[in-house]
Amino acid sequence: MQLTRWTLVVPVKTIIRAKTRLAGAAGPYRADLAVALACDTVSAALSCPRVHRVIVVTADPVPAERLAALGAHVVTDPDRGLNTALRFGAAEAVRLAPADAVGALQADLPALRPAELERVLAAAEEFDQAFVPDAADVGTTFYGVRPGVPFRPRFGGESKARHLSGGAKELVMDGIASVRRDVDTVEDLREALALGLPATTSAVVARIRPPITGAAPYGRDGETGVATRSER
Repeated sequence: MQLTRWTLVVPVKTIIRAKTRLAGAAGPYRADLAVALACDTVSAALSCPRVHRVIVVTADPVPAERLAALGAHVVTDPDRGLNTALRFGAAEAVRLAPADAVGALQADLPALRPAELERVLAAAEEFDQAFVPDAADVGTTFYGVRPGVPFRPRFGGESKARHLSGGAKELVMDGIASVRRDVDTVEDLREALALGLPATTSAVVARIRPPITGAAPYGRDGETGVATRSER
């Protein structure tokens, strides 16, 4: 059976706007941390078998260059808000691969594991629209549509309720913690560390003082260099 191919759209803020709530903890490394979060998110997404392409929408040349080097297709953010950026990226996705399913993925999922994203995409294929709520069960980390279905993201604030009211199916699944763990605060970052972080974000976190404690980095297969949940 042939897998449904997905194009994922990842919006990346300009560095000056990114992760301001982490400024107190990250200090001079806030910008580096914001770029690292996006790099690890995109890298994991590109490692997912169902993902055909990742389109990054950004107006900032620094993350644009880094993410393009990872293999992302980068387009310029029209700078008219998050959902406009996502729709702009989705239009590019349809232009490049009209037979692909299209999804939106937040850029701050540094603990993202390809196998968990694969489960989400497989489940999303069963519905015209589907989404995954964030770990707080208020916002959204993933929204996707089948090929040919209108792409109508409703990200921002209490987006879980808006996606539900817009007819999207909430994907309630075990074993997808890394897909739900976005990072906006220091506590979020600690929880991502507990899930396990790959090298890019881990390297930045290691420079922050006072240190933010967490688990060791893991390999992209989810096994190398990290304790399993039963070991933590």
